[in-house]
Amino acid sequence: MLKIVHHPDFEAAIGRSHRFPMPKYGFIIRFLEEDGLVVPGVSPRPEPAEFDQVCLAHDKAYVRQVFDAAVDPKIEREIGFAVNDSVSLRARLSCAATLLAGRIALEEGIATTAAGGSHHARRERGAGFCVFNDVGIAAANLLFKGEIGSALVFDCDVHQGDGTAEIFAREPRVTTVSIHNEKNYPVRKVPSDLDVGLEDGIGDLEYLEVLGETLDRSLLLNPAPGIVFYNAGVDPHAEDRLGRMAMTDDGLAARDRKVIAFFRERDIPVVCVQGGGYSSDVEAVARRHTIVHRVAAQFAGGISP
Repeated sequence: MLKIVHHPDFEAAIGRSHRFPMPKYGFIIRFLEEDGLVVPGVSPRPEPAEFDQVCLAHDKAYVRQVFDAAVDPKIEREIGFAVNDSVSLRARLSCAATLLAGRIALEEGIATTAAGGSHHARRERGAGFCVFNDVGIAAANLLFKGEIGSALVFDCDVHQGDGTAEIFAREPRVTTVSIHNEKNYPVRKVPSDLDVGLEDGIGDLEYLEVLGETLDRSLLLNPAPGIVFYNAGVDPHAEDRLGRMAMTDDGLAARDRKVIAFFRERDIPVVCVQGGGYSSDVEAVARRHTIVHRVAAQFAGGISP
């Protein structure tokens, strides 16, 4: 059975009217339980990330601010909400969840987390609803402990993974790939090892064609990564309020299947993180986020037919 890492405190208190749909995390877990993919009391649950673990990817002074829930107001404005105790705990749990999912994937081939994908957080600050960069922290810790020799970050969120690119700009063991909407946030992008910027309004067929080419190119940059972190953001969906693209639920499922199959067929462990998804209909976007878990479940225990 697919191991999905989750914690009830993935849902932090930022105000239910905030445009970042924080309540979606509660719905995601509820839907996964209804689907039989998450068994309460059985699925892996992380402990909050420790200070030194986070500092492998972030500046110590910024990490201390977040741990103490005393972040510089200028940085909070870039993040988009105040970093209170609840948000601080959530950030630590999300990072720990991605790291735990990484270790499970190294043993079992694939794992997912019901949070993560906070790819706008840079080394010295958060931004774009991202406090800590969970994938950055997970990859840095796995490298530090010698559990992997290299990593590939394959980011399909509609927004470019600028924070991840910045954190690993001088780390040759980590390859960063981002497929995103070119005219979308962030305005000032940080070059990844491979960036594929798409025009507004692209739908399923064109996206999937570009995806196949990008997967091939990613392994030219890193032929044998020890692990792949896959950001399965659902904000390329036509109904996403921040996406500016035109994919469908079926298209997202085909995307997830194509990415996971590509790496698992080569026996490369895959960690799926949640990424972005924005809608005033919180239940609808939460249900959309469950797509990657349902697809990943087909690969648990072996390669999907």
